[in-house]
Amino acid sequence: MKTLIPPIKSQGIKTKLVNWIKGVSKKVAFERWVEPFMGTGVVAFNIQPKRALLCDSNPHLIHFYQAIQDEKITPNIVREFLNEEGLKLLQSNGEYYYEVRERFNKDCDPLDFLFLNRACFNGMIRFNQKGKFNVPFCKKPQRFAQSLVTKIVNQVENTAKMIKSNHYEFKCQDFQQTILETNKSDLIYADPPYIGRNADYFDCWNEENEVTLQQVLSKSKCNFILSTWFSNKYRKNDYIFSIWKSYPIVTKEHFYHVGAKENNRNMIYEALLSNIQMSNTDLNGGIKDALTHRLEISTL
Repeated sequence: MKTLIPPIKSQGIKTKLVNWIKGVSKKVAFERWVEPFMGTGVVAFNIQPKRALLCDSNPHLIHFYQAIQDEKITPNIVREFLNEEGLKLLQSNGEYYYEVRERFNKDCDPLDFLFLNRACFNGMIRFNQKGKFNVPFCKKPQRFAQSLVTKIVNQVENTAKMIKSNHYEFKCQDFQQTILETNKSDLIYADPPYIGRNADYFDCWNEENEVTLQQVLSKSKCNFILSTWFSNKYRKNDYIFSIWKSYPIVTKEHFYHVGAKENNRNMIYEALLSNIQMSNTDLNGGIKDALTHRLEISTL
């Protein structure tokens, strides 16, 4: 099945990893898919469960997909909006971007959020301590050329069809509340901010958050899958061997094409941790046992 690309971009988006995650999710039966850290929605939208609870602490992500679900944002509305705003952007030599950013930080319109996300530097979703979007403009000519507008419109259309054909609930809330709302028959997919990585998120993420996440997942009666990073060229994620040491791990080599800093463009080993048995798996190639990989990176 062709990968469904969501209209919202972000650093660390799991587009190229969804088949890997899907392979693990197929090992267990579940009635509802639950994400405490929905992000762009790319994993859920490609798993395409019949029922899902999709949550995030970033209200702008949730409001955008709620607007699609409620048909306040449609493909035709997006096409008209991006054509009009894109022309103003072109005529202003990029300065109009900052007018839209100021408007969004005041009114929080989901269409403005889409515009900023597709026009900003590297598709970053970053907010300052006051909750204001602060990513600068990506200075590329014809930022909203007709081909890109059509591409985004198609992404909105495909996402809308998928949401409409299933029963999805979108909620803006923290991960603890989301996990508290789960049932034994649910499968939780957790993709928290990558601890120890140079990244910006709507909320901060630290060791205390990581420990709390481990505790609430362990106390839940659900099966869960968690995404994190295992190692890169320079270092490894020590939290895997402390906070998450009791869970099976599989790893996969991956390259991120976006990043505000050069050292975030390097090859990275992604990791999936789970209370689902994953030993001796051979999912989508390139997966190694975590202990074996730990021995390899000790020589770096």
